[in-house]
Amino acid sequence: MTDLIALQKSLNISFRDISLLRQALTHSSYTNENPKTAPIHNERLEFLGDSILGMIIAERLFKFLPNTSEGELTRLRAALVCRSTLYQIAKTIELNRYLYLGKGEEASGGRNKPTNLASALEAIIAAVFLDNGFNITIELILCLFDEYLKEIPKKGMDIDYKSKLQQITQSRQQETPIYRITHVSGSSHEPEFTAEVSISNKILGIGYGKSKKIAEAEAARSVLEQVE
Repeated sequence: MTDLIALQKSLNISFRDISLLRQALTHSSYTNENPKTAPIHNERLEFLGDSILGMIIAERLFKFLPNTSEGELTRLRAALVCRSTLYQIAKTIELNRYLYLGKGEEASGGRNKPTNLASALEAIIAAVFLDNGFNITIELILCLFDEYLKEIPKKGMDIDYKSKLQQITQSRQQETPIYRITHVSGSSHEPEFTAEVSISNKILGIGYGKSKKIAEAEAARSVLEQVE
């Protein structure tokens, strides 16, 4: 099994029960191939971590944006806890180095798939909560999301990523971005959409979200970040 000391150092977390961290990093494909050594994958932890993350981010937005409407708070929370953001954070801490994947998933590039990395990060949040408690989990989330939380007031509360991208592309290339939903995953009551934005059949960015609108906005945001 992978040495997890370096990961704990990067998270500034020390696990009492290291099996929780291993479970958080275990993809279902690895469990299917190694049922005796890794009988439990990370999907239940992912479920718990998603809820904890959403609550803490919601509290932070509610506290620091007292004049912001419920609808805007909902949009901001969705943007902060979406797969795109989780994927970027997971890459920053090199989480791909520590995933336990089955041979088939490994061969298909699973170590760098946004879904796998985002899910593992949510599972880690749950593992920290179960092992270290709520206060330490809050500290971890605020540390991981620090840059993204700081960006909100700088970018403005009413920013429209799709409109901003369209202004740039029309002024520079006289073309309008095209958005396309390429994939829908998750359950029927909690779907997750993948969107692509392209110009002249060239894909410029990809975004993920719990609605088509959020996924398209995240795709636009990913392009704007590259431009900026």
